[in-house]
Formats: sequence, structure tokens, C-alpha cells
Amino acid sequence: MTTRAAAQPLAIREHRLANGLRLYLIVDRTAPVAAVNIWYHVGSKDERPGRTGFAHLFEHLMFQGSENVSKAEHLTLVESIGGEGNATTWLDRTNYFATVPAEWVELILWMEADRLATLLTALDQENLDNQRDVVKNEKRSSYDNQPYGSAYIELFALAYPKGHPYHHPTIGSMEDLDAASLADVRSFFETWYAPNNAVLTVVGDIDESEIVAAVERHFGAIPANPSIPAHPDLSLAAPLGGEIRKTIRDRVPEARVHFAFRAPVLSAPLVPAVEIATQILAGGKGSRLYRRLVRDEQVAQDVSLSLLPFAGGASIIVGAATVRPGVENDAVERAFVEELERLAAEGPTPSEMERAKALTESEELLVRSDPEELADAVGMYATLLGDPGRINRDLDLALAVTAEQVQIAARLFARENRIVLWYLPEDRP
Repeated sequence: MTTRAAAQPLAIREHRLANGLRLYLIVDRTAPVAAVNIWYHVGSKDERPGRTGFAHLFEHLMFQGSENVSKAEHLTLVESIGGEGNATTWLDRTNYFATVPAEWVELILWMEADRLATLLTALDQENLDNQRDVVKNEKRSSYDNQPYGSAYIELFALAYPKGHPYHHPTIGSMEDLDAASLADVRSFFETWYAPNNAVLTVVGDIDESEIVAAVERHFGAIPANPSIPAHPDLSLAAPLGGEIRKTIRDRVPEARVHFAFRAPVLSAPLVPAVEIATQILAGGKGSRLYRRLVRDEQVAQDVSLSLLPFAGGASIIVGAATVRPGVENDAVERAFVEELERLAAEGPTPSEMERAKALTESEELLVRSDPEELADAVGMYATLLGDPGRINRDLDLALAVTAEQVQIAARLFARENRIVLWYLPEDRP
């Protein structure tokens, strides 16, 4: 096997404000840009029954104006200086980010601080009603009216029992959003949006002392919340314990099978081996699943398999294959499962290990070369693991994975840990 030189460790500078805000800086002179990424440790797992969808709702409300930035002006300003920005919500977090020419980085810091400190001054019933409708339209377009759009909602509902914080979808319940009062929404913001529940990462062509001074200037006076609640218990009462199957007839062009498997949490030692296993099985056109299902037997149009790592309880491995027209559905499921079970039974070949590690190394180096991706990764590890330096160990951990560890990881694909979800065209027998 080829010996690779270890990647140079990134110099991550940490500063902590008196109000609890954690700031991480990485200087990168490659290009005259800077990425700002702020992670709030609140996601859909932190929502209480009857009030789901709030974490995602705030992803929208945070762009609806604050004391000094008018409604929808935030992204307009970012784009006017040649930058781009957005936000995402997931089970474990909500994050906001922008990449701009480096000389404009303080504008982004000021706007982020302004909406953290003063969002509630602009949050009124009109804004709430408007963004509630936006979320409903998003659900219709991305989930309800999108072929296979509900797959993750269905898989998560099957993988995590009712009542578990990961069971309900991040988009939330439309009934819950309709029932939400302005007081409910304001309370959610006051509870979770605080500097001591945030991680701010800045990566790019920056001056460390200037950024620290700017962050102190704009964020330093924002008070901490001394009573942020504990995150909910994510432990699972029992393992999956047996294969779960479900079939949905819907307006889909072709039959598609989705798979899901419970997996170790983000911090678990087996996670690098799980990721190498998914590379061997579905990482590009040289992978086992692609070669057999798409190229050789031509029973599927596409294949996928990847790990979605979570902070607690269990992560989830998700995969799918779309049936080629004229092919029996069972042939696709059978071939997919046989490849999973063969990896567990026989383990990977040396050439497969080499290829998977090369792909992983390439992906890792791409993250390191992109300020936005790098800021996001540091924010993730700092928020969910309290370990921003994990980014410096990721590649070494992946390259150290053995064939035996991959074979152990592949045991996660066993029938007793398997969810099989079929989508079938509603207009065909």
C-alpha cells in the first residue's frame, strides 16, 4: 500500500469571550477571501412535543431583519460586496455562514452580532406569519411534491422510535407551526440564541488581532444566557432488533429502494472505518455497488450509500438505488444487500482499501482548501465534540483504518439492523 505523508496540521487559534462565545481562527493566504461561520448548538432535537419546526423556522426568521438591518437586507448586503451566504438547520445544530472578500469580513461579523443581539426587536406577528408560509411552501416543494422527497422523513421515523429527539423531521409539523404563538417563538430564541451557545469560526486572509478585536467589539456586550437547558437524552432504549420494511406508492417515475442502518455516533472510534466501508461500497464508479448494479448487471440507474453522523444516540447510514425500467424490483434489492453482506463476510481487498483511502484523502484535502468548508468543519467539531482540533486528525484516522476494522463496520449492514423502504409508482401494478 502506498505510504502517504501526513497533512500539515492547521493552526487553529482559539479565543473565548467573557460572555462564553467561542471564536476559532485559521489564517489562509491562498486567496483574498474570508469565510465566517457561526454554529448555534440548537437543532430539531431540542424541540419539545407540539412545537416542532422551530429550529428551522429561525433559519428563516434570522434573515427577516434586526434593529440595524432591514428585512431581507442581510443577504442583499452580502451579495452586493461580491460574497455569498446562507444557513442550514439539522438535528443537532443551526448554522449561518458567508464567504466574502477579506476586506469585508467585519461587515459580516457586525451583521451576525446585530441579529443575535436585536432580532426580537424586528420579530413581529407579520414576520412570523410570513415565514410560516415560506416554510410550508418549502415543505410542499422539497418534500411533498418532490419524487422520493419524503424518504429521509420516513427513514428517520423508522430508525428512531417515537419520542426520540431524532424521530421527527427538521422541517417540523405544519400543525405545530400553525399553533405556535409569537410568545412561543420569542421564547425559543431567548433560550437558545446566546453567545455561550455559539461557536464562531473565521477562516481566510485575515489578521488575527483585528478579528479578535472586531468580535469583542460587536459580540462582547451581548449577555450570556446562564440557564441554557441541557440537551435532551439521545440514548436509545434498544437496538433496532430486526429488519423493518415499508412500501409507499407515490408519484415517482421509477421504483426506488432506500436503506438505513443505525451506526455509531460522531465521536465513536469505529466511525472512520464506517466511512471507508461506504467508500468501498458506493464511492464513485469504481465502487462495488456501482460496478455490479449499474455497470455490470444494469439493474439500477444509480446507487448511493453514506454515513450521516450525529452527536448522540446513534448515527444513521443511508443508501438508495433506483430501478432501471423493465427490471424486477427484487433483483435490485437482492444485489444491493448481497454486496453489503459480502463485505461483512469477506472484508475488503487491498486495492479497495487503497482506492477508498485515496478518495477520502482527496475529499479531505478539498475541505482544507475551501475556507467555507473548513470553517464549517471546525464549527461542527467544536460545537458537537468540544474538539475543533479533530479536523487535524481526521485524515490520519481514515488512513489508519485496517481491512479488519472495515469488516467489523460492515456488520452494521446485518438484517437485524436494516430498514428497507420502497417507493413504487402509484400508477403501475
